[in-house]
Amino acid sequence: MLPVIKDHLEEVAALILFSIGFSNLLLNRNMIKKIIGFSMMDSAIYLFLASYGYIAGRLAPIMESDVPAPSVTQYVNPLPAGLVLTGIVVSVSTSAIMLALTVRLYRRYHTLDIDKIALLVKEADEA
Repeated sequence: MLPVIKDHLEEVAALILFSIGFSNLLLNRNMIKKIIGFSMMDSAIYLFLASYGYIAGRLAPIMESDVPAPSVTQYVNPLPAGLVLTGIVVSVSTSAIMLALTVRLYRRYHTLDIDKIALLVKEADEA
């Protein structure tokens, strides 16, 4: 079992990071901690995609005009790297929106506890 883990260390690290973020998202009531858990899950997915796209011994797909082009099988697939970069942009903007909404909720209800906010919203709807 240890050689399998050693051969797939990046995937194991991504799985552990994702599970920590997921448990943080589920078990904490604090909104900021939930956002941190969500960001950890994003990072784990990007680590997994980046490790999946890397192949040892292959070149980056950058063509130089004065060097003869090697065969296509000698290049790393650039698609996972593009997905990771796009995902990072999306997750940063999503995190910014979540943090802005959290600030608004805190200013209105003076707490970051999701259960207390839900209770206060329910009381406000009943009144």
